[in-house]
Amino acid sequence: MRVQAKANEPLEKTLRRLRKLCNNEGITRELKRHAYYEKPSEKRRRRKRERIKAIRLAQRARDLLAQ
Repeated sequence: MRVQAKANEPLEKTLRRLRKLCNNEGITRELKRHAYYEKPSEKRRRRKRERIKAIRLAQRARDLLAQ
């Protein structure tokens, strides 16, 4: 991932843009997940929760479009 500083842009603002990009891409979440060992049973449970969450979001979006 690469972020170029714009002309006369403070470094803090450039870093903020980089952090926002990393969060949107899911890089930060992936790093935190690999920071410690996750048991296979915990991994299955997490993936199941993520699937259910994605299904609910899709359903909500479909319901809003139907209205």
